[in-house]
Amino acid sequence: MDAKAPESSVIAPAPSPAHPEHRTAAGKVLWHFTMSLDGFVAGPNHAMDWMTGFSFRPGLLDEYVQTTGAVLGGRDGWDAYPDAGTIYGGAWHGPLFVLTHHPEDAQPANGVTFLSCDVADAVRIGLEAANGKNLEVFSPTIGRQLLERGLIDEIDLHIVPVLLGQGIRLFDNPGGTPVRLEPLNDDDRSAAVNLRYRPLVTS
Repeated sequence: MDAKAPESSVIAPAPSPAHPEHRTAAGKVLWHFTMSLDGFVAGPNHAMDWMTGFSFRPGLLDEYVQTTGAVLGGRDGWDAYPDAGTIYGGAWHGPLFVLTHHPEDAQPANGVTFLSCDVADAVRIGLEAANGKNLEVFSPTIGRQLLERGLIDEIDLHIVPVLLGQGIRLFDNPGGTPVRLEPLNDDDRSAAVNLRYRPLVTS
């Protein structure tokens, strides 16, 4: 789920080995987004107005608030939503790091540190600031780079029943090789996830 999404769009977590229903804090690097069925985590120009009207498990928001120690995001997302106070609907407070190639023109903000370094160094800094809790990554570009480096511990995706057709994809890597994943909520590590929907008739 995106940090800047409206509170109503906060999503369901990938289950942990300790309990298949609840998110835990264990100093992990989580790549975390709410995603459309066709693989977009934001609309054009980082639009988030589509992320409303969905329901999620009771208590989910509080689980992420309690287990998140720090957040790492990208400059494009920050420029689109430059307000650290909107993370998890304003319920979460902590260190936010924004990785950027040009920190000199970033507008200072309370609780926000602009980093200009390698992504691996950004993760190290974020995990230290998280103080044993999870570091959540809210950037498709940064997440892809970390995945390539083997620095993502979990991918938390919350797929909502909507097709966007355009926008910013979670994993946009033309020409790259497929990245195989294993589910954390099933004994069969190669199991497909079966989803069934029907289009809503709108007037």
